[in-house]
Amino acid sequence: MSEESEKSELSLLLEEVQKLNRHHYVRAHDSWWGLISYQVVRGLAFGLGSVVGATVLVSVMVYLLGQLDFIPILGNWASQILDIIQQR
Repeated sequence: MSEESEKSELSLLLEEVQKLNRHHYVRAHDSWWGLISYQVVRGLAFGLGSVVGATVLVSVMVYLLGQLDFIPILGNWASQILDIIQQR
């Protein structure tokens, strides 16, 4: 490689590293407070998403099980759960 080619590649690499350092994710993790606040918000979002997802999944499963008439035990059990949910 020629010396000019190496300098050109080095300057391109330097530009990319500078772009990376200006990126929001890197700047948010520059300080302890930024890192802690990011992780707290991330944890809250994960927890909320888990609860909402589980609620939707359980309600769909209970509804589908309530529609099963050919399996009497499961159908009755799911119907009782639906009645309890609708009362509240």
